Amino acid sequence: MRAALYPGGGRPIVIESLPNPRPGPDDLLIRVDRCGICGTDLSMTKGGMWDYGANVQFGHEYAGEIVELGSNVEGFRIGEKIAVLPSVACGNCRQCRAHGNNVLCQSSPSKAMVGFAELASVPATVATKLPSTLSLADGALIEPLAISLYGTKFASIAPGDRVLVLGGGTVALYAIYWARRLGAGRIVAMSRSARRKDLALAMGADAFVAYGEGEIGEVVEALGGPPQVVFEAVGAEGMLSKAITHADQFGRIVSLGFCTAPDPVIPAIASYKCVSMQFAVGYSMKEFVYIADQMDKGHVDPKAIVTNVIGLNELPDMFATLRGPNEETKVHVRCNAS
Repeated sequence: MRAALYPGGGRPIVIESLPNPRPGPDDLLIRVDRCGICGTDLSMTKGGMWDYGANVQFGHEYAGEIVELGSNVEGFRIGEKIAVLPSVACGNCRQCRAHGNNVLCQSSPSKAMVGFAELASVPATVATKLPSTLSLADGALIEPLAISLYGTKFASIAPGDRVLVLGGGTVALYAIYWARRLGAGRIVAMSRSARRKDLALAMGADAFVAYGEGEIGEVVEALGGPPQVVFEAVGAEGMLSKAITHADQFGRIVSLGFCTAPDPVIPAIASYKCVSMQFAVGYSMKEFVYIADQMDKGHVDPKAIVTNVIGLNELPDMFATLRGPNEETKVHVRCNAS
């Protein structure tokens, strides 16, 4: 099979021919149809402190069709469409018992971040069946939708809450999507440029504000008051401070951006506002199952953010494109297309 490999050390992605994987007794072998390129993939393959490692397969936003069942697998059939939760949990450690968040498991028995490949063997425990109403393109969006849903719930949005979302990428757009579905009042999206303004409005934002002088007043005017909830979904230095600056007194800030560099804040400013700040990563199987069941019942098609679909052989060039100025939002790779 063909698969994408990261050589390590920030070197370019390569497409290699590898032996076809074989499913273990508790695994499913799937033909991968779609795998989305995530901002994490870009940051974890640039050779910094946070890195996937050397000569590793990767790709974690994927869906495919079952082509073979492990000998112990029950409840699945060949030909069924599934989405994959790419973090495998042991189910027994303290983190698994307390939180059910697979990403927090400290004793993971195996990995399932192998989506940029024609075939993938994955534990049946991390497979979510797709209803007949959903396509495999829908399935490849469940993982980023789950990240935003899991994090958005930390804000405990009350009906009518004023919400500000910092950022215009996938996580930010889906934070808008969930905030709208969870009962937010007015929602403002804020980013450096208006390139994704239309997408933000389609996902459920009421207004768009660009960073710059007067942004605080513009946000207050658009929301009818300072935001009671702020989602930081940029992951760049200075964004936590910006979130604090915008938040109302006793506002709730949820960081979804996963910044990997120091991001200083001035505690006194936060203290005078009595704001609370929550950091979130990952998701549980509950989010995956819920999204698979509810995805076609939302106020907008989540596939609206997909701006390009490419073949696996085009992946290295697309990584280079996404590292510079570009017009893409979510790029999907058709792993069994040239």
